[in-house]
Amino acid sequence: MYEVRHIINSIVDKDSFFEINPGYGKSLVVGLARLDGYAIGIMANDTCYDGGAVTATASEKMMRFVDLCDTFHLPMVNLVDNPGFLIGVRAEEEGTVRLGSRALMAVYQSTIPWVSFIIRRCYGVAGGSRQRWTEPRYAWPSADWGSLPIEGGVQAAYRRDIEAAANPNERRRELEGMLEQFRSPLRTAEAFGIEEVVDPRETRPILCDWVKLAYEIIPTQLGPKSRTPRP
Repeated sequence: MYEVRHIINSIVDKDSFFEINPGYGKSLVVGLARLDGYAIGIMANDTCYDGGAVTATASEKMMRFVDLCDTFHLPMVNLVDNPGFLIGVRAEEEGTVRLGSRALMAVYQSTIPWVSFIIRRCYGVAGGSRQRWTEPRYAWPSADWGSLPIEGGVQAAYRRDIEAAANPNERRRELEGMLEQFRSPLRTAEAFGIEEVVDPRETRPILCDWVKLAYEIIPTQLGPKSRTPRP
């Protein structure tokens, strides 16, 4: 766990971050800030609550915040450390998947400029919902992503193979080692799956360049928003 607000405050203009509704959907931090004087919206996972997983309340919070920024034409900065949707009895009772799908729709229905920085984890549908694939995406060297974490994915995909082995633990570690080479962010960057793997200290300069370009695009998008129904 780490304090993601320290990262946010190190990226945006000094004392400009205004957090919205910190007591609700605590695994997601949202708020308004400035970059080089320009107003932006910013989202980030808070790993101190539910490991940063997307809960029902976090999904609702995300949807409302994305709609707010889209309505008022504020570019979105997205700091991703997303282990996926919360699962289990609590998640089922709260309708996490239903609300999460609405949040995903809000992201893809928005027309504002986005930029994503993958700080650490980005897994599954929830990870995909936190980024617009047509917009620039960067990663820190600590980034790790995929459909599932390797540990859980190997156990699910190779269960029979592992159970049939003379030494199940050794076989599981062997399979994890085989797949480990494919999870490097550098391989994704080489395949142009992201723009670039960057030193975390370069994050603010990159964002300051990006926000100027974003505000050149926004005047072409002014006017009322129209959105299709959501699930």
